[in-house]
Amino acid sequence: MVIRNLKLPLLIFLLAAIASAMFGVARADALQAMLKPNNPRLGDTVSVWISTDKSATTPPTVSVNNKQFPAFVMSPNRWRAFIPTTPLDKAGLRQVIVTGDGLQQTLPMQLGDRQFPTQSIWINDSGSGSEPTDYEWDKVSAFKKLVTPQKFWNGIFLKPNDGEITTVFGVQRYYNGVFADDYYHRGVDYAGGYGSPVIAPASGYVRLVGTVAQGFLLHGNTIGMDHGQGVESIFLHLSKIYVKEGDFVKAGQVIGAIGATGAVTGAHLHWGLYVNGEAIDPVAWRYEGVE
Repeated sequence: MVIRNLKLPLLIFLLAAIASAMFGVARADALQAMLKPNNPRLGDTVSVWISTDKSATTPPTVSVNNKQFPAFVMSPNRWRAFIPTTPLDKAGLRQVIVTGDGLQQTLPMQLGDRQFPTQSIWINDSGSGSEPTDYEWDKVSAFKKLVTPQKFWNGIFLKPNDGEITTVFGVQRYYNGVFADDYYHRGVDYAGGYGSPVIAPASGYVRLVGTVAQGFLLHGNTIGMDHGQGVESIFLHLSKIYVKEGDFVKAGQVIGAIGATGAVTGAHLHWGLYVNGEAIDPVAWRYEGVE
């Protein structure tokens, strides 16, 4: 480009425009984000991977419909956040807004529809209630809100019991003939034999132990594990509990035994996997691994 014959005001303007364009490209390249999976369906966990061109003391922010989700550093200049989706969400387009280092990217997320089965069950209320006690509700609610910065799991989650799966994630139900609005089965049920071992599907800390004697009338004898970064497992209806709150448990370690405590129709294990407070489908975590 020949610029020596340009008048000074035009030359200054041209140089400023070139510098602005070059700076803009550099700044745009400073924040990059992608979603995985590319085509999520109801119940999936969506990972938001974010990279920056320099270290930042403040993590990027990730939000959908004005709800923020925490991002955690995974390696130098690389971050990851989880967006949980549930059967109660509506399929359609979402805008994922990623902000960091003074920059912002908007990623379209097309959430696909999914059909979940319907089931009718009958509960005998003798000896246990179908509604949680206030104590039980408060303890479980507080547990599901945990967000620990450290990541304790590694790779795929193990099957917590060898029994046959009798109820999959997301099932909608009629209880004693009445349809349960705004309900979906927030986990997977395993019909292992009474007293058969329950193992930790991934490493983490035991953050919740509740018993029928303490008022856990709905969940029965319960264990809650914190796998880190907003990911938690909860195990319900146990006959035995072999851990205590504060224990660090490794993947595959026996933590309890299948029982029939709480509101149940028979002996089984209910395993729920929660991400940022929402129960999600654990299939991808079991077979593909979510990092």
